[in-house]
Amino acid sequence: MSLCAQVCVAYPDFTLDVELSVGDGELVAVLGPNGAGKSTLLAALAGLVPLQRGRIELNGTVLADRALAVCLPPEQRPIGVVFQEYLLFPHLSALDNVAFGLRCRGVARAAARMRAREWLRRVDLSDQAAARPAQLSGGQAQRVALARALAIQPALLLLDEPLAALDVRTRAATRRALRDRLAEFAGVKLIVTHDVLEALALAERLVVIEAGRIVQTGVPAEVTACPRSPWVADLVGVNLFRGRADGERIALPGGASLLVPSPGNGEVFAVIHPRAVALHRAPPEGTPRNVWRARIEGLDRDGTRVRVRTAGALSIVAEVTPAAVDALGLDRGGDVWVSVKSTEITTYPA
Repeated sequence: MSLCAQVCVAYPDFTLDVELSVGDGELVAVLGPNGAGKSTLLAALAGLVPLQRGRIELNGTVLADRALAVCLPPEQRPIGVVFQEYLLFPHLSALDNVAFGLRCRGVARAAARMRAREWLRRVDLSDQAAARPAQLSGGQAQRVALARALAIQPALLLLDEPLAALDVRTRAATRRALRDRLAEFAGVKLIVTHDVLEALALAERLVVIEAGRIVQTGVPAEVTACPRSPWVADLVGVNLFRGRADGERIALPGGASLLVPSPGNGEVFAVIHPRAVALHRAPPEGTPRNVWRARIEGLDRDGTRVRVRTAGALSIVAEVTPAAVDALGLDRGGDVWVSVKSTEITTYPA
């Protein structure tokens, strides 16, 4: 089984235009900032919004093709959807919520309820068959929604922020249970999330969408090691710069530059981990090749570390200990010297 999709959805102030392929049994996580087009992509695949142009093919069956005027309605697509808010029917029991999709596809009531009961057993909710959604915990509601999506035996499973509605205490346990259930599903799986931990825990491949376009795709280790946009860099907690390499010097926008150990040429990305950024009250001694003066814009405490945001020739984030903050007297608005060893800078082609 496989999904091949070219999806273009146009609104007056936004256009989603992406190409996506997902293989048999593969679980792909779609990441991106709010408003990037992630949920619009899922809605287009499910048939909830029409294509401006493009084609969606699932296991050799064309679900939509704008050029051929083909557009199967949602109920005729072999797709199960778990929405962010789960959208369980409040007046129906958990059993009848799970049976709902089967009934919409013409399955007799008794047979639909029998299959729904089996799916509740698979998600460990047999004892909640008669419960209404208001009587379920967030984790239980999520499992009912998943069972409803899987009960129709879809070829494609779409999950839109499936853990977003859960509190912190429930999320980790539900993530583990979700991972186990998804491993049992042999079809194509696509999950939308803004949570990098969720994506790394669940997905085999990441697709990053920004402003309606795919900006990066790859296995989690590739994406986190070599971010290709500021949003991805923020997501994994590193400083990212883009410039033109000429030997050991990278010229950056605005006139700044970085010196790196490996000569290169052409457009490159440069990554600097915040822990590799040193802060000083006076010009540093020694041999750091990258030194500049900056002003502290903010300090963000995170457990045993403090992330110090600075602006200067280069705006960069340093990560130091609380003891270093006190010893250096770091505070918002204060001036510091910033240094980075060239050997601490990772570069790769842009």
